[in-house]
Amino acid sequence: MVDAHRTFVIVGGGLAGAKAAETLRAEGFTGRVILIGDERDHPYERPPLSKGYLAGKDDRGSVFVHEPAWYAGADIELHLGQPAVHLDRADRSVRLGDGTRVHYDKLLLATGAEPRRLEIPGTDLAGVHHLRRLAHAERLRGVLTALGQENGHLVIAGAGWIGLEVAAAARTYGAEVTVIEPEPTPLHTVLGPELGELFADLHREKGVRFHFGARLTEITGTDGMVQSVRTDDGDEHPAHDVVAAIGAAPRTALAEAAGLELAQGPVGGIAVDASLRTSDPDIYVAGDAAAVDHPLLGTRLRVEHWANALNGGPAAARAMLGQDVSFDRVPYFFSDQYDLGMEYSGYAPPGSYDQVVCRGDVGKREFIAFWLREGRVLAGMNVNVWDVTGPVQDLIRSGEPVDPQALADPGVPLESLGTRSGAGAAGATGATPGAAGPV
Repeated sequence: MVDAHRTFVIVGGGLAGAKAAETLRAEGFTGRVILIGDERDHPYERPPLSKGYLAGKDDRGSVFVHEPAWYAGADIELHLGQPAVHLDRADRSVRLGDGTRVHYDKLLLATGAEPRRLEIPGTDLAGVHHLRRLAHAERLRGVLTALGQENGHLVIAGAGWIGLEVAAAARTYGAEVTVIEPEPTPLHTVLGPELGELFADLHREKGVRFHFGARLTEITGTDGMVQSVRTDDGDEHPAHDVVAAIGAAPRTALAEAAGLELAQGPVGGIAVDASLRTSDPDIYVAGDAAAVDHPLLGTRLRVEHWANALNGGPAAARAMLGQDVSFDRVPYFFSDQYDLGMEYSGYAPPGSYDQVVCRGDVGKREFIAFWLREGRVLAGMNVNVWDVTGPVQDLIRSGEPVDPQALADPGVPLESLGTRSGAGAAGATGATPGAAGPV
């Protein structure tokens, strides 16, 4: 039986919100749980939208976090297709787009992020796409199919993870692909020039064309349809469709209007402490919008990847229940492109490291790369090498200097390097670690 005297409200119908609702019930919460989502679809995971589902390998049903019937069985009240438009902290209520007011005792904001838009002429043409929602992926999947059948041209603005995954999917359909990127390599600010070039070579082998050091300045068309794109260095590329993959911005409008503290500087997002609590003690944030005062890394960090939502939702739910939570997860993400699968753990922004060490065969794309500062491992990326996420994250957690030569030697077990943390790779939240290997 549901105890109507306590109501926990979750704003956000993605993975973080769904896993938070699941955890509240698993931890024995008997009050009302209300989940609000501005999409009509039940909560789903986003990685398939640029991976298996987009490439035609997975069906639509595989993207959902739970079967639709699960929510009724768990006494989760759903308000789908209704955006939360106003947060009244004094009244402790959320107003929905249809005027409904929902009272809360504790509130979780899992509002996610939205794709950044190209601010150039021509973005109103019919062939300009973004990829963030299931509806976007459904539409783009049809577009890629048609491009492949007609030998059509796709231009992708941005050579980040989403841009590269879309490029890989497009090539599997047979579409012609050009990627335009202002940096000198793909993933330049994430992986640096050497490893970024590895991904450029991978895609070139599959027929993708790159135009580095340039930005889109205009999308041209006739009769409302895309015809070509122009760049700031004077080049013009044929295009039937354009995908803007230039990053995402955290959705903070609801929190900002309510006076919650936001993270300053380039991090963006809603500021939360290590327990994912905002400047209002009854409001928590998880997922893409959360700018966490990270206890392990000693900095405020916002992570826009699957594992952050998977683990952040449950951590926030436990904190809402009054449990002692310290969200100190090592950041983790993964990507699948053609026959290359990779996992990245840690945090090594440009300028933070002084050495990159690789173990394995980089030429065969079977290796682990490590980013170090003064001998300490800040991050690690395993490429077509599996079941090493735990040891890699242990090295990051330990903070102990390691011998770079031993780190580069495949004959030296990773487990023998550094000092294993008692908390382990799962962190202190007690949540299940992300899967090792392709997901």
